[in-house]
Amino acid sequence: MSPRIKTILQYVIIIGITVALIWFSLRGLTVGEGEDKFDFLLRTWQSASKGWLFLMAFIAMVSHAIRAERWRMLIEPAGHTTTWGYSFLSLMVGYLVNLVIPRGGEVSRCYNLYKLDKTPVEISFGTVVVERIVDVLCLLLLLCISFIVESEKLFAFIATLPIGEGGQSSKLKTVLIILGAGVILAGLLFWLVKRNKKLNAFVRKTWMGFREGLLSVFRLKNKGLFIFYSLLIWTLYFVMSYTVILAFPETEHLGISAVLSLFAIGSIAMAAPLPGGTGSYHVLVPQGLVFLYHVPQADAIAFTFIFHGWQTAIMIFGGAISLIITSILVKKKSAAAKRNTVEKRL
Repeated sequence: MSPRIKTILQYVIIIGITVALIWFSLRGLTVGEGEDKFDFLLRTWQSASKGWLFLMAFIAMVSHAIRAERWRMLIEPAGHTTTWGYSFLSLMVGYLVNLVIPRGGEVSRCYNLYKLDKTPVEISFGTVVVERIVDVLCLLLLLCISFIVESEKLFAFIATLPIGEGGQSSKLKTVLIILGAGVILAGLLFWLVKRNKKLNAFVRKTWMGFREGLLSVFRLKNKGLFIFYSLLIWTLYFVMSYTVILAFPETEHLGISAVLSLFAIGSIAMAAPLPGGTGSYHVLVPQGLVFLYHVPQADAIAFTFIFHGWQTAIMIFGGAISLIITSILVKKKSAAAKRNTVEKRL
């Protein structure tokens, strides 16, 4: 399959996933009799302040730029230097892949960086794991703040969720089955690696590189700057949400506490075992706006839909441009390498 066909296929898949998400979100939107859902969303979009939305897009790109620099800082102690530009391009390509394959962007951005400057994938992936650990800690800090500020409302909201239903015995059986399956699978993998010398060598090499990436955080030249970047990234995420709330007449009065609540509810949505799974964010966030802040349901769904859609559009735009630039740079590097090979032979 030619590279051009592969690229076209990638975009077809992205469009297909986007259409599926749009359909799922629209399914829960209830409007008045004789009113069209698309017209309702269009009116909601038209009523939004575009200045706030474009400010949100700008802040999003700044946060991505800082995240790219933070990633570059982690890669350096592992013995492989890269540029901020390559780090940024790879990060944005990763965001684009995430829209198609959940968490697939973590691997794809490492592979993209390898194509640009030959940074080993196993090392860069180790640094990505470190990033995710740091992000989880920042998220937990933000959740703690959210529950301190809005504890009464959030706990009341959680009480309405279908979490914890079912007997204790059935839960224990499920946990034991999962643990048993995990142990059996781990045993089979260990036996397979031990038996196959090539696979054993590959696993050892991958683990060594992965460990180098993990340990890079302890060898940072400026740990304080790394911590500052991490806190700044999540502060910008908070500001992004606040600008979107200010952009809509239905939510502009809610204030900072509502942003904290939306962060908490969004996190619950990603983990809650609700029917439908993937669409839990589009279900829970509107519920939270209705339950906690008495926003009309149709307005809450429209707000969530446009908020998510706007974020997705930013990632598609930035990721697609980064993918194109990466392709151009890789082709130039390949052509230059071929010229050098020919010149050496001559």
